[in-house]
Amino acid sequence: MKSIALKAAFIGLALACTGMSAAYAQAKPYPHKNVTLVTHSSPGGGSDVFLRELVKYLGPAMNVNFAVENVTGGSGAKAVAFVAKGKPDGSIFYATTPTYIQTTLMSKPEVGYTALEPVAVLFEDPNVLYTRAESPYKNLKDLIDHARANPGKSRWGASNPASLERITLERMSRKAGVKAIVVPHEGGGDMMINVLNGTLDIGMGEVEEVRGQLEAGKIRILAALSDKRLDMLPKVPTAKEQGVDIVVHKFRGLAAPKGISPEAADALDAGLKKAMADPAFKKSYTESNLIPNFLPHKEAMAFTTQFAAEVTQTLRELGVVK
Repeated sequence: MKSIALKAAFIGLALACTGMSAAYAQAKPYPHKNVTLVTHSSPGGGSDVFLRELVKYLGPAMNVNFAVENVTGGSGAKAVAFVAKGKPDGSIFYATTPTYIQTTLMSKPEVGYTALEPVAVLFEDPNVLYTRAESPYKNLKDLIDHARANPGKSRWGASNPASLERITLERMSRKAGVKAIVVPHEGGGDMMINVLNGTLDIGMGEVEEVRGQLEAGKIRILAALSDKRLDMLPKVPTAKEQGVDIVVHKFRGLAAPKGISPEAADALDAGLKKAMADPAFKKSYTESNLIPNFLPHKEAMAFTTQFAAEVTQTLRELGVVK
């Protein structure tokens, strides 16, 4: 009996020590107090808005000071190169969207998306087509009819030359059988200005990106580029409902310089999970129509590889790349 009791005591002690070790590991601080999050977007653009909202909750969750830095130009290539030069120690990350993959495939910059290592995918971000409130276009049919009657004169806005928006609008033009000029910009903020002043017939962007102007009554949403109507915009039909078979799946995530330490990647994953579970952040991203789709480090890497393969196929079909 004494032997059994002694053995139980040792097991209990071992379990207690294991629990203490686990608690210590969980409590271990992030390797940096100050971390830079880089975006290719100009201030007010989709990724800029996304990061600035994220850090409100990620900072307290990790006890880290996150700073957002805008590195614009080159359709995202400059931002990717800037981050790729950083140390893979968890001190710098890049806000990923399909743009950084498409820029690499279309422009073939010296530093491409493979120089970065996907660390996490957080959301799908629904896109919409919008026009200024005074525009004559009340729906997608009006827009297409105008483009068909005025070949080469319609001007549709995309955020930058290699963006998902540009590829989507090029696809829409072909599917609708019209000739529209797709005008790229360096960010969603610049594009919005040109929609509001009438230079562009339409723009394409995320709901959160255009929300301020929508609530101010400055723009009208013509179509949601989603599988079904958005909860925030239940009266706005999808493009598919209006006869244009276009659906966009835009992801938002984070990537680091290639070779990021497992400790930093794991700690960031844990911090992101904690932040996304925060009721206040849930309320924020739900109201912004962001669809949570959390993929940690290894899963994010596999997802990005598959996404890049699919984009390559689409670009070949459009004749953009061979």
